[in-house]
Amino acid sequence: MSLLKHLSCHLILTLSVLTGADCADYYYIRRAKCIYSSPDFSDMVYTDSFYLNKRLFTQFNSTLRKFVGFNEIGMSVAESWNNGTFVLTERNGVDVCKFFIKSDDATHMLEKVVKPKVKLSSVKRAGGNHPAVLMCSAYEFYPPHIKVSWLRDGKLMTSEATSTMEMANGDWYYQIHSELEYTPKSGEKISCVVEHASFNKPMIYDWDPSLPESDRNKIAIGSFGLVLGIIIAPAGLIYYKKKLADRILLPP
Repeated sequence: MSLLKHLSCHLILTLSVLTGADCADYYYIRRAKCIYSSPDFSDMVYTDSFYLNKRLFTQFNSTLRKFVGFNEIGMSVAESWNNGTFVLTERNGVDVCKFFIKSDDATHMLEKVVKPKVKLSSVKRAGGNHPAVLMCSAYEFYPPHIKVSWLRDGKLMTSEATSTMEMANGDWYYQIHSELEYTPKSGEKISCVVEHASFNKPMIYDWDPSLPESDRNKIAIGSFGLVLGIIIAPAGLIYYKKKLADRILLPP
C-alpha cells in the first residue's frame, strides 16, 4: 500500500474513532507544497495540508517541524501524528522538495523565469494616521513565489509593513504589493527588498524622498508651459510691432 493511501486510511479511521460517523460522510483532500523564493532554495518551506469537507483541519509546516490543528478534530489528529512516526517522515519534506526541484525536469522549468518589474511610489490613504505610506509593487513575474521586505538604514522593518498575496494577472504572470507606514526622519534611508527565483541575489530598491512623484509631474508640466510661453511671447511681440508699422505707413 502506498504512503498516501496508508495515510488516507489512517485519517479516515482516526476521524471515525473521534466522531463516530460513517467514512462516507467525509470529503478528504491532501495538498503538499514546496514554497521558496531564493535560487539556492535556502528559504525552502514544506507544508502538507489536510482538508476535511473543504476546510483545513491540520497542517505540517517544516518551520515548526510538527503538525498543527485548526479545529477540535484537527488538534486531536495533530497530537496523534506528532506522537507517531508520520511526523518523522514529514520532517524530511524539505529535502524531498529540493531533490525533485533539482531534477532535470524541474531544472528545465526553473529556467522559465521572468524578472519582476519593481516600482516604488508614495500613496495616500483616506483617514490614514501616518504622514507617509510607501508602496513597493512588483509586476509581471514568474514563478509566483516572491518575497518583499523593507529596510530602514539597512535594518529589517516588520511591524510597519503589510503585503498582499501573490495575485495572478490572468496571463501566467503575477503581481504583489507591499505597503509601509512610517514617519520620515531626516537622513534615513528606506529601501524595498525583492527576492525572486529570477534574481541571483536579493534586489534592493532605494526610495528617493527628495520629491514626490506627483510634484515631479507638476514641475514637468509647469516647465513645459514656461518654455512654451517664452517661445510664444517674442512671436506675439514681433507680430504686434509689424501690425503697428503697417498702420503708420498707410496714407491719410
